[in-house]
Amino acid sequence: MGRFGKWIGGGLGWVMGGPIGGLLGFLFGSLIDSATTETQAPYEGKRKTTPGAFGVSLLVLIAAVMKADGKVVKSELEYVKQYLKMQFGQEIAAEATLLLRDILKQDIPLKDVCRQIADNMDYSSRLQLMHLLFGVSIADSNVNQIEQSVIEKIAEYLRISDSDFVSIRNMFIPETDSAYKILEIERSASDEEVKKAYRRMAMKYHPDKVSYLGEDYKKSAGEKFRKVQEAYEKIKKERNMS
Repeated sequence: MGRFGKWIGGGLGWVMGGPIGGLLGFLFGSLIDSATTETQAPYEGKRKTTPGAFGVSLLVLIAAVMKADGKVVKSELEYVKQYLKMQFGQEIAAEATLLLRDILKQDIPLKDVCRQIADNMDYSSRLQLMHLLFGVSIADSNVNQIEQSVIEKIAEYLRISDSDFVSIRNMFIPETDSAYKILEIERSASDEEVKKAYRRMAMKYHPDKVSYLGEDYKKSAGEKFRKVQEAYEKIKKERNMS
């Protein structure tokens, strides 16, 4: 397990059981029994997700998205590697790519994997998963409709609210009134409602919400926060709000 030390060094916890553990078992073999993991019951609103559990969950879901169209080409893997490098640095990206290559060889029971994540991972971490998945999916600057459909299905399985899904999607794939959709309001909202929505969304997407995942993930979470700020500034400019 040493070659994945940076990526999963934060503890694997609950991912070593269930369908995700089954996907990883062929990689870690007997090392699973001696790994420093924490046995965890389903999430009950108090426990926070470990960096290792989050990282492994992310890679499994990335693999599911990459396999959506039935093929994984070398260029696609390279785009993903570059995205991970941009988000987390070269050393961690190199480890993550090695692990991702192996996961891509497996059949991924997506619904069962997502159910395991939803039962054990706090909601803020699940929102961060969705944000990173969208980032990976458009890393090549193309919008693949098959991949987007899989991401939408993942959001459903992870029990992400429709409004949160639309908000995050519009950070990457702008639609009509995307700034309003990011803030989860209608264009007809009053100026005061816009201000309240901004405060609510800024709190929901603040990087401190996932600070327990460590600095690498906290840094990537800052992108959601910036998108909320940009959406608010755009609306303010359009309305000449003070």
